[in-house]
Amino acid sequence: MKTTVSTRPGDEVWPSAPRLVGELGLGVETIPPETDYADGALRQTGQLLDVALHGPGFFRVQTPAGERYTRDGRFLKDADGNLVTVDGYAVLNEAGAPITLPDGPVAIGGDGAITVDGQAVGQLGIASFADPEAELTRDQPNLFAAAGQPTGVERGTVVQGFLETANVNPAQLMTQMVAVNRAYEAAQMLVQVQDQLLGRAIATLGQL
Repeated sequence: MKTTVSTRPGDEVWPSAPRLVGELGLGVETIPPETDYADGALRQTGQLLDVALHGPGFFRVQTPAGERYTRDGRFLKDADGNLVTVDGYAVLNEAGAPITLPDGPVAIGGDGAITVDGQAVGQLGIASFADPEAELTRDQPNLFAAAGQPTGVERGTVVQGFLETANVNPAQLMTQMVAVNRAYEAAQMLVQVQDQLLGRAIATLGQL
């Protein structure tokens, strides 16, 4: 968008073609940050309660504010035997209930099924969204809230003993940061030029 500033010659009251003095830019437009829901690389930890999702989907967890969704699979067993996130939120099963783990070695299958000493104890609740960008909003750094029920049908594979790393390319991010810094400097120059144009316009109009 731009605004055109013009003057009227002194010998014309209503000229048919105003004289152009300059153009004023209206600055830059900021957009809200976006979340990239693409998969990150998997890093092996060897911890039995660390899990990662390879493919679409989110783990279901219960918070004081309601059900939330996360891809952070750093799970723990609390003092009551419940499976929880690192923040202490209950990890939910397919029915939306907390998961309690008895003592013993834990095995988690690709579909999220949990067994302890060979006995089935539950299944990780996994929610999928057809359009996560439109359906999810960030509630906490690793938690997302949904306005409605999950709409997706595809679900990723659960990988035990692994965690998903950030899906950011450091070199690409650095390049983007340099570009943003240059854009900021250009915006500063634009403001200075706009001030100069306004000064010229006011001075010219004052001579009429």
